[in-house]
Amino acid sequence: LAEPGVFDTPLRRLGREIVAGRPAHHLTDDITLLLARTRAVPSYDHVVWPVDADPAAVAEVRGAAARQLDDWGLTELAFTTELVLSELVTNAIRYAGGPVEVRLIRAGRLVCEVSDPSATQPRMRRALLTDEGGRGLYLVAQLTTRWGCRYTRHGKTIWAEQEIPDGADAAR
Repeated sequence: LAEPGVFDTPLRRLGREIVAGRPAHHLTDDITLLLARTRAVPSYDHVVWPVDADPAAVAEVRGAAARQLDDWGLTELAFTTELVLSELVTNAIRYAGGPVEVRLIRAGRLVCEVSDPSATQPRMRRALLTDEGGRGLYLVAQLTTRWGCRYTRHGKTIWAEQEIPDGADAAR
């Protein structure tokens, strides 16, 4: 790991090189190698907003997100981001109460996170044509590259990723 260029080497290739470099007599048993790269996101590439547990706060979140995306040169992601945040924040307020927190992260892709105090795993369901609700997570899944949920000490965080169009983050 002290070799020159190790920070630019893809982890898969680095893993193969490390294992291949071991003496054959040390490979008599299974080997597990875990490599991970961590990166700190600079303060100018993420924002965090506390959100009141009030449905009226959803409009404020949409406006703040649109302004932030404009500042980042990602205006073309505003419509989708506003819709995704509307769905996630509305669900957090409706099913978990407060406190709710929104975080946007620009790090090779745009990540929208909504945290709430509930430990209940959200589930996507197919709404009937006559249902007035139940389409939120389905929309999030259709509009984003990936989405998921992770548990925290104080509840959970639902996250959704969008690809940043080529040349869109030139303000970076």
